[in-house]
Amino acid sequence: MAKFHEGLDAKLTAFIAAQPMFFIASATAEGRVNLSPKGLDAFRVLSPRRCAYLDITGSGAETAAHALAGGRATIMFCSFSRDPLVLRLFGRAHRGQPGTDLWRELADRFPALPGARQVVAFDIESVQTACGFGVPLMTLEGQRATMTDCWIAKGEDGAVEYQRRHNRVSIDGLPTGLGQ
Repeated sequence: MAKFHEGLDAKLTAFIAAQPMFFIASATAEGRVNLSPKGLDAFRVLSPRRCAYLDITGSGAETAAHALAGGRATIMFCSFSRDPLVLRLFGRAHRGQPGTDLWRELADRFPALPGARQVVAFDIESVQTACGFGVPLMTLEGQRATMTDCWIAKGEDGAVEYQRRHNRVSIDGLPTGLGQ
């Protein structure tokens, strides 16, 4: 049965820290709902009602566009191990590219990952846990090196050029603020 919480307590924060991946779903009032899996060491709990993640350059930039258009989003963690749990964070996403106040505030909390294009801060409006009994048991082999290796090879200039060519608008044609 689902249970709502006022914010993230120590137990839920420890659960988040133990998960190797999370998902972020975001949307505007119209258009597609986007759902993206995220990995690497890129998520931080900042307080019981605020968290952030380091966003790496990728094929799309939907969360950036949705953050500019109101920021409606949900972050989900789920356990694939012996102890089942699903944790959803409902709230609003805000983004900051290198050089912005948000970037300066939060970027030092993350490792320097190649291809980093923005920090996404998340104001938590509500927290929900659910049993997770329907989530399969799976074993983690490790993080993929493909994305990291790609951005090391292309370098910072290559990442900026990629953002300029591929991340300036969302799949629904909304501006992302990236690649300017």
